[in-house]
Amino acid sequence: MIGVFDSGIGGLSVLSAIVRALPRADLLYLADTAHIPYGDKDEATIRGRALRIGGYLAERGCRQIVVACNTATAAAVAALRESLPRVGVIGVEPGVKPAAAASRSGRIAVLATASTARSERLARLIRRHAGAARVDILPCPGWATKVETLRLDDPEFADTARRLLEPVLAAGADRVVLGCTHYTFLAPALEKIVAGRALLVDVADAVARQCRRLVEESGNETPGRGRLALMATAHPERLRRALTALDLEPLAARLSGPAVLVNI
Repeated sequence: MIGVFDSGIGGLSVLSAIVRALPRADLLYLADTAHIPYGDKDEATIRGRALRIGGYLAERGCRQIVVACNTATAAAVAALRESLPRVGVIGVEPGVKPAAAASRSGRIAVLATASTARSERLARLIRRHAGAARVDILPCPGWATKVETLRLDDPEFADTARRLLEPVLAAGADRVVLGCTHYTFLAPALEKIVAGRALLVDVADAVARQCRRLVEESGNETPGRGRLALMATAHPERLRRALTALDLEPLAARLSGPAVLVNI
């Protein structure tokens, strides 16, 4: 079984990509909604939550764990790998490398939570993979919460996003990295803003390919019957509603039962 977790529903974008890559995998998705958002918390707090959730998923029999959250990856993926040496742990990092490689202008922008924006892991990622490209890091406070409340067509958000992006677009940025899994669900609004000037860069499919590689290397290429279990640390019923609101009904068809409340 593959465990996937996020602070809320943003990781459903990664979960959907994993299902496309591994249609027969049994999956467990856990949303830490009692502690959302992660983006405004310190790294020690996020690391503590990730370690507790990772341990819980491992106890449930997950042989792989996908940290479907950029903020949690930056704060905790190394600690998770150290604490769970027999479990394959996959993190989600902003697509700086593919964005820089594809950029024609030599300038890219990274949209991120406040925690990810100030993390040393993102700084190292940029130093290692951006090359000569100029990278503008744009903190996006409140964006993940907007997705959690499913207010995806809010005109106020479009205005806020345009004001944030316009200076870097005017300066020549031609790739905009979605540095939070929640932001995938804001892509339709963001694409209208960057149209004709830049392309959005998402890594959900790349994470799913890595997940598949790990499964193949372990010899469990078809490890289940394509079932999906949903869990949350608060308001589990919101997960099922989110599948409909986010056009993820193919995931709903895999559910083995209602979303479950867990206290961890």
